[in-house]
Parts: sequence; C-alpha cells; structure tokens
Amino acid sequence: MKKQPTLGDQLRERGISRRTFLKLCAVATSAMALPPAMIPRVAKALEKAPRPSVIYLSFQECTGCLESLTRSHDPTLESLIFNSISLDYQETLQAASGTAAEAARDEAMKKFYGKYLLLVDGSVPLKDNGIYSTIAGQTNIETLKKAAAGAAAVVSVGTCASFGGIPYAKPNPTGAVPISDLIKDKPVINISGCPPIPVVITGVLAHYLTFGELPAVDSLGRPTAFFGDSIHDRCYRRPFYDRGKFAESFDDEGARNGWCLFRLGCKGPTTHNACATTKWNGGVSFPIESGHPCLGCSEPNFWDGGGFYRALSTTTAPLGVISGAAIAAGAAGGAALGAAGRRKRAVAKREHHVVTADELKPKKKKEEQS
Repeated sequence: MKKQPTLGDQLRERGISRRTFLKLCAVATSAMALPPAMIPRVAKALEKAPRPSVIYLSFQECTGCLESLTRSHDPTLESLIFNSISLDYQETLQAASGTAAEAARDEAMKKFYGKYLLLVDGSVPLKDNGIYSTIAGQTNIETLKKAAAGAAAVVSVGTCASFGGIPYAKPNPTGAVPISDLIKDKPVINISGCPPIPVVITGVLAHYLTFGELPAVDSLGRPTAFFGDSIHDRCYRRPFYDRGKFAESFDDEGARNGWCLFRLGCKGPTTHNACATTKWNGGVSFPIESGHPCLGCSEPNFWDGGGFYRALSTTTAPLGVISGAAIAAGAAGGAALGAAGRRKRAVAKREHHVVTADELKPKKKKEEQS
C-alpha cells in the first residue's frame, strides 16, 4: 500500500526551504495561541503529519463565514489549501460544479473514510422534512449525516452552524437547528461568530493538523484559546467603563474621545470572542475600535437578545463611581451597595428591564430632618 505523503514531503516537493518551513510553524503556533517555546514541537509534528482531507459543506448560510475564511492572513487560505490541507470539496471555491463536484466529494469521503475533517457552515432546516435547503436533490440533513459518518471530527463554522444563528431566530420558520443537535457520535467544535474571525478558523485547523485532535473547548464547545475571555475583559475601552465614562450617542464628546460604548448597547460584557486581541483585516481593527458597539454575535440566540442599541440589563463589574463610593463609605458601605446592586440586577433580569449605569449609582442618603 502506497504511503500517504506527509506535510513535510509536500512542502519539500514544492521547493519550500527549512527556513520558510520554520516560519510557517511560527505562524501556525501563533494562530493556535501557543507560546513561542512550542515552535520546535509544532515543527516536528507538522513535518510528520499527513496532509488531511477537508470537506466543507454549506447549508442555511449567507457565505459570510467562507468570505471570512478567505481573508485569513495568519495562515492564509492559499497556504492552507496548497501547502497544509487537501480541500477536496467546497462548492464555492472548487472549479468543478454539478455532478462533477458531488463526485469529487463522494470520492474523497470514500478514500479518506474515518480520517477527513468535516467543516460545516449554516444551520440545518428540519421542518417539512428539510425541504427548505437542498443540494443536488438531497436535503441538508441527508448530506450532513452521510458526510459526518466518515469524518474524524466536525467543525461548525459560524454562529448559524454553532448555535442556529439567524435562521434559528424567532419564529424560526424552517425549523433550523445547529450541527451539534444532529451529530452526537463525533467530536464537534464550534467556531461561532457572524461571521467568525478568520484566523480563529485557520487556528483550529492548524491545531488539528499539528496535534491530530481538536483543541480544548469551553462549555459551549468553542476553543478556549480564542473564546476564554469576554470582549469586555480585553477591550481597550475598559478603563473608561471602570471610571464611568460613556458615550451617550454616536456623535457626542464621549464617542469622539473613545469612551465606553456600554450605554449604546455594547454586548462586550457578555460576549466571549477574540475580537479585541486578534482583531480583523490583518489585525487592523474590530467593531468597537471602529466606534460601533459589539452585537454579541458569537453567543447563542444573539439575534433574539433585544435591541442592539439598548444597554444590557446587568453589568459584569463595579463601575468606577460605585467603587469610589464604596471606598469612601468603608467596607460595610461597600457590602451594602453591592447587595443593593445585586438585588436591582436580579429584579431587572426577572422583569427584562434595562438598567443603565446611572441607575446603578449609589443614592445619597437624605439629610435627617431636624
């Protein structure tokens, strides 16, 4: 039986030098959010790793996730396709179409059964036997189950595939569901975002290529290396939040000075993603840096979470004005303020009432009547 060529073999055939290979390993290590000390281990693993087959399916989606992947810069999509993986099926990117495209997918599934990586973007409609989204006469559920049967692992790309996304939003006319609701016998990792950050997608692929397994995940099945912190925790505007300085409109002094966008509806405190650190467009910027509040698009049910420009019902940390009052009043006063704030937040959560930063400020006691 002919030995399957390794990634090292493929790179040498293309005339890629050892120096260039080590640079690629450094890029892959960075994409996986690993420390520089891991570069030698990554290089050793990549050199011996087989070039994996990847099948990419698209269901109820807008092509935004794939568009995002094509804009990855670290590593680029081109380097992944030509040097690192064998992208055997992706209906938008491949040259073949129609029966030739479907035949290429079936051949890859048969040849690499049990070894290929399955990427999926878009949710799957189940209502009326799944007739609302079909490819080559097959419903999405039929195509998914057939492809997942021989996959080593499944990667849900984007919020639609991870949590249902916009098709799943009320009233969910097609009965859309996420991939994890349907695939229970294979490892499934969620790379949420609408769209997801491109280097997060390629970072997960690089991890699988290097270690032969998917990275560690959080409670929602997302890679902790990229979704371990909230955007609020890593946001450069966080100091303004702590000092109680907020933009009240998109053209006021606060907005011009780069103050916190909490009162304009920013969902950063409840959204976990790497936007504030990895950023977009080659690390140039991200929505908050561009002056727009976070929409929370990497979280489940973000489309049904209320108005995008309404402040969150609760805060995740004391505002500067609260902490200042607590210090002035002493430990006992701080505890009392904290308890009052928690009660107010609990009531707001039950009643779905928006609590603004002003409402969380401590009320001064009225002077005792003489």
